[in-house]
Amino acid sequence: MRDLVVIGGGVGGLVTASVAGQLGLDVVLVERSARLGGDCLHHGCVPSKTLLRSAQVAHLMRRAPDFGLPATARPAVFADVRRRVHEVIDTIQAHDDPERFRGYGVDVLFGEARFTAPDEVSVKGERIRARRFVIATGSRPAVPAVPGLAEAGYLTNEDVFDLDGLPERLAVVGAGPVGVELAQAFARLGSAVTVIEAAGEILPREEPAVAGELREALEAEGVRFRLGARLERVEREPGGLTLQVHQGTEHLPVVADRILVAVGREANAGGLGLEAAGVEHGPAGIRVDARMRTSRRHIFACGDVTGLYPFTHMAEYQAGIVIANAVFRWPKRADYRVVPRVTYTDPELAAVGLSETEAHARYPDARVLTYRFTAVDRALIDGVPAGGIRLVVRRGRILGATLLGPHAGELLHEIVLAMQAGVRLDRLSSAVHAYPTLAQIHRRAANTAYSGRLFSPGTRRLVRWLQRLVP
Repeated sequence: MRDLVVIGGGVGGLVTASVAGQLGLDVVLVERSARLGGDCLHHGCVPSKTLLRSAQVAHLMRRAPDFGLPATARPAVFADVRRRVHEVIDTIQAHDDPERFRGYGVDVLFGEARFTAPDEVSVKGERIRARRFVIATGSRPAVPAVPGLAEAGYLTNEDVFDLDGLPERLAVVGAGPVGVELAQAFARLGSAVTVIEAAGEILPREEPAVAGELREALEAEGVRFRLGARLERVEREPGGLTLQVHQGTEHLPVVADRILVAVGREANAGGLGLEAAGVEHGPAGIRVDARMRTSRRHIFACGDVTGLYPFTHMAEYQAGIVIANAVFRWPKRADYRVVPRVTYTDPELAAVGLSETEAHARYPDARVLTYRFTAVDRALIDGVPAGGIRLVVRRGRILGATLLGPHAGELLHEIVLAMQAGVRLDRLSSAVHAYPTLAQIHRRAANTAYSGRLFSPGTRRLVRWLQRLVP
């Protein structure tokens, strides 16, 4: 009997297997595809951010006159962009070479794993028994049941990076992070992009005012949005694909050459034989407790398959919880109070903790401190046109933050650490931030909590009294 069987070779599975193997456990890692790395490496974070970077460079080249330089941009050759995307994937893939994990003492198998009993899985006819199991099978793109969509053909994040050429007209169904990121990337590379979203604003999870400001920035670059819209059907016609869209009482057809579906994710919980193992699961994914245990206490799950947080960094975090419980037998519990998230558009939108609405629902006395990048010198140097920070605070404690601006995903982590470590607002306000940096926006925003009191009539009277008292 083996010590641990890990099903799924994405981030959650790789972290769990590598640590357990290096600690001396007898570990089997099973991956159904022909390579390790999971969705993030091959179809998600890595290719999308590489594409976004190429698109950003193309955009900056067109903006050269804004920096006193001659415009040098030429039309993008999509084949060259695609080649760089795959070069980056291949470079990172080397980190996930099966031989590396075998060197950790992990037995790496490729094939479908299916439970045949609570303590046994079958892989290509081989039955493997183990004391504990970890399910880390990830998720796949959700596809809406729209008449004509399957017949017309559509792209998802799993194949959009393999396009032979740049679509002249691209329709994006869904304005979540994936949808808006790829909409901007393709628009900057030369596609005419229309985004169709059922909600009334893009990125419905985020602060509406901030999401609206980002949408306006994307619209200024030529991305068109159909918000509060319903996709009724798709028709293939001689001039391309016609998406029949209703927006309120209006019928607004959208004509495109390709359709990208980005309406969310579905957990890869099917085909695992969970019934044979007695593992409970639902539409969102496999149910787990705070220790990442399923309904069978010796079977754990982490990452997208749980339906909790569809982020690679959360799969890694949850893998750490699994290791604590399954390997060290320490009853560590997951804490989701400080979970950062980033939409990697330009400008980036990053957030953590409670939104203004959530904070006010819990704490009526919560306040929102704001500061704009237009008042930060480094932002002016870098030619940043807009954006800023919103800090949600209560009694000197930071409850949440939203940043819109350059490198927002990097800047957010000062707030993440402050919240995680319980650093109060006055400490953030007094921390020295190098000049000129974008990070000064944190201190400036924190200072606004005290400036009213500092420059109040009472403080002015106190200063005059002190000046008379001490010559």
